[in-house]
Amino acid sequence: WKTYVGRQETDRELLSLAMSVLGNGLLEARRLEEALSVQEAELAMLQRHGALIENILIVHGNLANTYEALQRPERALLLRRDVYSGWLKIHGEEHYETIREANNYARFLVDQKRFEEAKKLL
Repeated sequence: WKTYVGRQETDRELLSLAMSVLGNGLLEARRLEEALSVQEAELAMLQRHGALIENILIVHGNLANTYEALQRPERALLLRRDVYSGWLKIHGEEHYETIREANNYARFLVDQKRFEEAKKLL
């Protein structure tokens, strides 16, 4: 991580990949607040540089995972819904990413005991 601090953001793809790996690694290690900080920084960088919506949706999905782990279901729910809606709008309902995010969204709703809402996605 320290390798990238202070560097110019000229190689955004490499920097974004490094931040994504770090954020997901911190999440796996249950260093949740640190993971959240890295993921939020990655999202801000992508938004600052007009990244593809697909890349922003991926980071939103990672953030949703982190908010779930932090026991912040209200924020995770908003992100899950937005990620699913985003993929649906871009690629339609039969695209792999849309199906995967529908599954993630439905699983989250079931975990929250919101069964009727989950049924609509399946």
